[in-house]
Order: sequence, then structure tokens, then C-alpha cells
Amino acid sequence: MARIFANTAWLLGGKGFGALCGLGYLAILTHSLGLKNFGHFSLIFGTAQALIAVAGFQTWRVVVRYGSEHVHNQDWDRFGRLGVLCGLFDALGAVCGCALSAIVIYGFGPALDLNPAYVDTAFAFNCAMVWALVSAPTGIVRALNRFDMAVYVEAVVPLGRLLAAVAIWWHGPTVGKFLFAWAAIDLIEAAAYWALARRLAPQAVRVAHLRDWRLALAENPGIRQFFLVTYASATLEAFTRNGPLLAVGALIGTRAAGLFRLASQLTQALSKLSSLLTRAVYAEVASTRASSAAADFRKLVYQTSLVATLAGAAVVAIAILAGKPLLDLIGGDDFERGAAILVPLAVAASFDLASVAFEPVLHSTGRARFALLARLLGAAARVIAVLALYRFGAAGVAWAVAVGGVVSYLGLGLAAWRSLRGGLG
Repeated sequence: MARIFANTAWLLGGKGFGALCGLGYLAILTHSLGLKNFGHFSLIFGTAQALIAVAGFQTWRVVVRYGSEHVHNQDWDRFGRLGVLCGLFDALGAVCGCALSAIVIYGFGPALDLNPAYVDTAFAFNCAMVWALVSAPTGIVRALNRFDMAVYVEAVVPLGRLLAAVAIWWHGPTVGKFLFAWAAIDLIEAAAYWALARRLAPQAVRVAHLRDWRLALAENPGIRQFFLVTYASATLEAFTRNGPLLAVGALIGTRAAGLFRLASQLTQALSKLSSLLTRAVYAEVASTRASSAAADFRKLVYQTSLVATLAGAAVVAIAILAGKPLLDLIGGDDFERGAAILVPLAVAASFDLASVAFEPVLHSTGRARFALLARLLGAAARVIAVLALYRFGAAGVAWAVAVGGVVSYLGLGLAAWRSLRGGLG
């Protein structure tokens, strides 16, 4: 728990800085583009986020899951071969992502209510973003437990976006300029992460390991199945995270998508602790599973779940008490209507936060398929709820997100509880 809090504190310090920058550039975006153009920006960005998850293989989870034991044993050659293998999967995902982007943008742009003038720009942006997704070096840094160094690399994106937003606002804001800046900054962060991984583990991160990728498959039993399960789970997570925004754009309209996006961004800022805890907990659970007794493992899970539940309750309270003033401060009068969207999204985020330890437990105990099943149930519930509630506007879609969050929480919680009670072998 001490290491989890220490790593979360490092991440929170970096993300606290990032959140302040994020609120700054989000305010510039909403005020300079207006509700309609911000809606177009949101739909393009949301499409990119969905494609990133579909094309990405969540290789950081694979590196942490299998690499923690290699780091514990100081077997740097095996750790390096694993990291390079995951890097190759990142590149394969980027190639597939570009192909998917062409299909989605040019084939379904009108269905998303995307302005035809932005189609080529949206395609180029999506291609850049899938290449900027370098998950493998992120996993290397986390497996080495160097969250302190990762903070500095991850500060590149929020700081770069804020500076770019100010410059664009000064010289004349357009959707295309913001998209170009966002893509360039993410590519810079990707290169910086590989440089950091090389600096922290020079004996592991070597080009020579490229020829040994088949050996990495043999050295890590079950890695193929884990790849497939985590990929499917991440794809579902992207569907549940970005699908509602795209559904609002397709079923309701671009302006509603802009409102939904701002409320979603604010909710993510409020629930940032969820993603930070996930990163710290995932690495620590994998390490504890490899090096500690079963009783210590269970204790870690229970303590983490309690902290996360309390944090989730705080997120909902802030959304209820301060949601409308925050939306007005960031977006202006046109975005005040997003308050009705913010509260159900905060409820959904609170359940995600409360379940922060469940998926790492299932992955580390070889039961990743149960996490996937729980995500499937949550996604199905979300689709059914969206179809039933979208007639109530963007707020109805937001409540559908909350329904899906509850179902996922219950499924993950039950699977994790049975895993802990049924034995950890």
C-alpha cells in the first residue's frame, strides 16, 4: 500500500499539473471554437480515441504482467525481449489503425454528422494518433516501478497542448490547427517514452532483441491468450468510453456531442484518481503476486478497494455540488446545460474507480477471461440502455453510461471475490 500511495502521489502530482493545463486549454477550445465547432473537434477526437483502443493491444499490461517476474529475477534479457515483442505489436496495431481510420472516416463520416470539410484532416489526425500510441515503453517504465520518471514525460502532453492552444488562439483558432497540434505533441511524447525506457533499462531495451521476438513468446507461457483477452477487454473499454459520444453525435447532433464531450472531460478530470490508481495498483498487484504470500495479496486488494470506493463517492459529491459552476467557468453560458450530463457520468466514473483493483487481480491470477466477460456484460447493458434512453437527449445517454458502469462493477467484483476466495494458485 505504501508503494501504491507513493506511485499514485507521483502520478497525481504530474496529473494535477496536467489537469490544470487541461482546464486551461479546454477553456480556450470551447470559447474560441464555439459549441458547433467544438462538437466537430470532439467527434474527431473521440473517433481517434476509439480507434486507438481498437488498434492498440494494451501491451503495457502484458509487459507489467509478465515483466514483473523478470525484473524481480533481474533477468534483463528476457525482460528486453518481452518489451521489444510488445513494441512490434504496437507497430502492427498502428498499421491496422490507419486502415480502420480510412474505413471509418471516409465510409461513416456522414453517419457521425462530421463536416465534409474536416474529413481529410480527421483521417490524417487519426493516423498520427495511432502511431503515437506506444504502450510497450509505458509498461517497461511501470514494471521497473519508475512512476516518478514517467511523470516528467507525461507532462509533455498537457503543457504542450496548453502552449499550443494559446498560440493558436492568438493567431486565429480553427479545428484543423488544434488537431495538428494535438497529434504532433502526442508523437513527441511517444518518442520521449521510448527514450526514457532505454535510459532506465539499457541492458534490456536493445535493437538486437528484435530478432528474438519468437523466443519471447516461448519464454512467457500463456502470453498469446493474455494478449487476446486484454486486447478484447481494452476494445470493449474503448467502446464503452467513446461509444456514447459517437452515439450522441449520430443520434442527437453535433451540438449535443459538444456538450457531452465537455461534461465527459470534466468528469475524467474529477475521476483522474481512477486511472492513476489503476496504473499504480496494476504494477503493485503483479509484483506482490510474484513475490508475496497469498494473505498479503488479499490484504492489498481489500485495502485498495476501500480507498477507491471512498474516492468514487467524493467524485459524485463534487459533480453534484460544483458541476454547473465548473461547466460555466470552463465553457461559458452555452455549456451550462451539460450539468444534467455531468452527474450521471460522475456516477459511472465512481463505479469505475471503486472497481480499480478487480481487473488487476483477475489478470495476475490468470483469470483475465472473467474480466473480459464482465466488460461484455457492461457493454451489452450500455447498448440496451442507450437505445432505451437516447430519446431523452444527451442526459439519457449519460444515464445509460451509468447503467453500464454498475453492471461492469458487479461483474468484476463478483469475479474478483471468487478468485480471492477460491484460491490464488
